[in-house]
Amino acid sequence: MCDTLNYKIYVKNPPSEWVVFLHGAGGSIQTWNFQINAFKKYYNILLIDLRDHGESKNIQPAYSRYNFDIVSKDILRVLDEEHIEKAHFVTLSFGSVMMQALYKRRPALVMKMIFIGGIFNANWRIKSFVHLARILNLFLPYRRMYQIFSYLIIPKKEHQLARRIYQRQARTLKAKEYLKWLGLYREFFLLLRSFHQQPINNPMLILMGENDYLFLASARKFSIRKPLAELKLIYNAGHICNIDEPTETNQAILNFLDSPIQTAKKQQTIPQSDTS
Repeated sequence: MCDTLNYKIYVKNPPSEWVVFLHGAGGSIQTWNFQINAFKKYYNILLIDLRDHGESKNIQPAYSRYNFDIVSKDILRVLDEEHIEKAHFVTLSFGSVMMQALYKRRPALVMKMIFIGGIFNANWRIKSFVHLARILNLFLPYRRMYQIFSYLIIPKKEHQLARRIYQRQARTLKAKEYLKWLGLYREFFLLLRSFHQQPINNPMLILMGENDYLFLASARKFSIRKPLAELKLIYNAGHICNIDEPTETNQAILNFLDSPIQTAKKQQTIPQSDTS
């Protein structure tokens, strides 16, 4: 048993800026295997396994159900342990929701935010997906559900590597653990709405795969409302574009991090015909 999440650090040198990587639901540190070498040359990097994911098992104190306060404090405990007072954050999928929770609790910690396959406005597709998860949970074993979800989120054949990695990592999450995370839906929609409405004073880069049919439209609407949000489309990619197109994704993030904060500008690259 442990009171701190499993994590891995790569220190370039102490004065360098920190980049923190937060994976999505069912993922782990291994989600970022295509990013580590590209980023550790320029930044100190911290990769975290969320509670119950990867090697973050039997984290104390234990809880019968989770809320965003609990899982946010897990992450903040790691940052405090490593004396990280400011950092850039790179997030994937549900990790983007964790980022929103962290920002509400400690905004002074955050420098720039990168959302890969970000989840923002709760449109009808996102709401339907969450409620479908709750319904299927009544009839199907957890692992069968995750297999179905992997095809719903990443349906195309050309993105099968990302789908296989997603399925393999999700096997470390046990059924009881999954149910605790599923219980976050009670706060999920409220958190998205709150982040969508509040002023954000930090530059944000939103990287969306052109084939991310589930979350692309809501990311576009979010970026329109936020003056410091830069939206970039990754072509030939689906929801997990850091695996589908790692070179383009890495370069887009590094360029964004290297740019002065005051020059960060909104970039609209989503086709106007996308009305889904």
